[in-house]
Amino acid sequence: MADSNKLNLLALSSVPLVMTLGNSMLIPVLPAIQKELGISSFQVSLIITVYSIVAILLIPLAGYLSDRIGRKTVIVPCLLIAGAGGALSAWASTNAGNPFMWILAGRILQGIGSAGAAPVVIPLIGDLFDDDEQISSGLGLIETANTAGKVLSPIIGAFLASFVWYMPFWFIPFFSIAGVLLVFFLVKVPKKEKETQTFKEFLQCVKGIFQKSGRWLYAIFAIGGIIMLVLFGILFYLSDTLENKYGIDGVAKGFMLAIPLLALSISSYVAGKKIGNKKHLMKMLISFGMGLLALSFIAIRIQHSFAFLIVFLVLSGVGIGIALPSLDALITEGIEQEHRGTITSFYSSMRFIGVAAGPPLYAAIMPRSEHWIYYVSIGFSFLALLIGLFFIKPQDKNQPAKLKTT
Repeated sequence: MADSNKLNLLALSSVPLVMTLGNSMLIPVLPAIQKELGISSFQVSLIITVYSIVAILLIPLAGYLSDRIGRKTVIVPCLLIAGAGGALSAWASTNAGNPFMWILAGRILQGIGSAGAAPVVIPLIGDLFDDDEQISSGLGLIETANTAGKVLSPIIGAFLASFVWYMPFWFIPFFSIAGVLLVFFLVKVPKKEKETQTFKEFLQCVKGIFQKSGRWLYAIFAIGGIIMLVLFGILFYLSDTLENKYGIDGVAKGFMLAIPLLALSISSYVAGKKIGNKKHLMKMLISFGMGLLALSFIAIRIQHSFAFLIVFLVLSGVGIGIALPSLDALITEGIEQEHRGTITSFYSSMRFIGVAAGPPLYAAIMPRSEHWIYYVSIGFSFLALLIGLFFIKPQDKNQPAKLKTT
């Protein structure tokens, strides 16, 4: 891999890392925010929810714009918008008359910025390389950076909040500016021919893609959404269990939450390096990963002492980690460049829906019984396994570049 491409990957991997840190590091701080502002648990949950909802709605628009005017042209301004949102929330924490509403306004800005940042990186990786093996390796690195953000987030968030509760907000613009500088100066986007397609023609082409390839595209969308739902739902459950059942909180809880996420990060990196352009291997890893995820929750249901809980959650992290780069690679390598941003944006939106839906769903289930947490997780995992087995159909090995479209 050329040195310029290594710099491209280094800079682009900072984007999902920055965006993940800017959101997930607030999760361990929510109880402190609730106490300081004197708001309800529902109100404090909106700090996470409004961010996700705005991103879900705007990601398809960002994907379309990235196809029309260029990936980098969308990413850089969106990183600045995300940073401005963090700065607004930080300022409002101590200076606004109604800080909660202004914090929400800042989070809405962050959601707008996030919509055009991390999700656009996936199609850009596909644009940078012609070789499918390099695309897969690059996407594995991006997923690793994304997960690394999740690993570091609870630790950094809890550490910053130990000084003052609003300190994490102030670090969001700092992270965003770092991402802007890396992308602006290091990412060299390949030139492409000027787009002459009208918007109506573009919509017809996208409609044609879904009519022709909808079977496997919808399958990948669904599996991506299920993975994020289970991941963020179980992290919410684990955070509550560690604090209320085992008395582990603060930075120590952050480190415990990071253990399964570290396993996820490492397995994503290794899988991205190994899959290359082998579509059958990608399907096998998706199926194996979802099967391992289901088996992990079955094991926890049978034996859920503290040690077993952590061990089997590590295995569930491995299952998710080996599946994600394969999902990314299948959708990126299976769509032509001129529509890649738009199609992958639907995939990113489904993942955000999973992120938004997981915590409230698991929160609603938890009062009934922790056994129901495992049953629901097993059910979703098996559903993802079945979708992967029956709806993702790679071509024969002598035709590795595309998937079957029927």
